[in-house]
Amino acid sequence: MGVIKVENIRMFAHHGCLKEETAIGSDYRVDLEVKADLSSSAESDNLNDTVDYVFLNKVVREEMLKPSKLLETVAQRILNRIFNEDKLVSKAIVAVSKINPPIGGDVEMVTIKISQKRKK
Repeated sequence: MGVIKVENIRMFAHHGCLKEETAIGSDYRVDLEVKADLSSSAESDNLNDTVDYVFLNKVVREEMLKPSKLLETVAQRILNRIFNEDKLVSKAIVAVSKINPPIGGDVEMVTIKISQKRKK
């Protein structure tokens, strides 16, 4: 078993429950970790035998561009796509952070983290 991480994906997106949040937008950070059997790709040196981190970054970017009220919804969409589109992934953890959230205080970021295992 191996781990592939795509860390600190920075984006500007339009998520939030307040009308102003979705209109104005905000800065976000996404961290993704997937677990998969990497033994075949370690031997073959073939991209088709592994989880392509370019694909993982693309999924995050595409799903972050779809406005949602909750970060949980965005994170679950990312996980759903990864499991639907890459059969090598056995487990994934995604963390979505809103930078400088409008919550009435000096808060650097708010993060939600969701993990999921492939259903057998």
